[in-house]
Amino acid sequence: MKILIVEDETVLRETMVDQLEKEGYRCETAIDLEQSLEKIELYQYEIVLLDVGLPDGNGLEVLNRLKMLHPETGVVIISARHALEDKVLGLREGADDYLTKPFHFPELNARIKSLIRRRFFQGNQIIEFGSLKIDLLSNTIFVLDKAVELNKKEYDLLLFFVMNKNRVLTKAAIAEHLWGDYMDLADNFDLVYTHVKNLRKRILQNGGEDYIKTIYGMGYKLSI
Repeated sequence: MKILIVEDETVLRETMVDQLEKEGYRCETAIDLEQSLEKIELYQYEIVLLDVGLPDGNGLEVLNRLKMLHPETGVVIISARHALEDKVLGLREGADDYLTKPFHFPELNARIKSLIRRRFFQGNQIIEFGSLKIDLLSNTIFVLDKAVELNKKEYDLLLFFVMNKNRVLTKAAIAEHLWGDYMDLADNFDLVYTHVKNLRKRILQNGGEDYIKTIYGMGYKLSI
């Protein structure tokens, strides 16, 4: 899962990145309105953690633009403002949740997990696709009810496929999801091919079926 953290407070921003990456999320950051708008124009995120009070403008501008570009993205407003009207306005404009500073990280983590389940998996904790099963709370993959160990990139790749089942995902989209803007510097998508091949191998070795179809000239699709 890829998260954009929009926060101008350096210590808080770095702490959020550190804690969320330990939970297995891949994080990118923006420190102001201009940078935030640029990020969401160029890249797509599953979750945006959005500070409303940015040094060069109101974070709700990011929310409004985001809902035009990527309405499926989940948004949690994080703000030091305590006024009820700020919370109501943010939710009315399309935010999914609201967290007031200061907050405890376990609460933020719980809200992110809940939002992911609501936004992408109809509120379910256990996701099933054919012989595959994913426990979103423990980040565990099962093939034919047997736990299978995947590395972080393989887990992220499988989850990305399941979130977009029956849709063709280009190699560029997969690369940007797994590595973010670092892939802008890449000359090719060999890493994507390698991770798809390894994921297929792990599923097949454990008795599962190969649901990942190669769509030549385009990318890959997860389908039964």
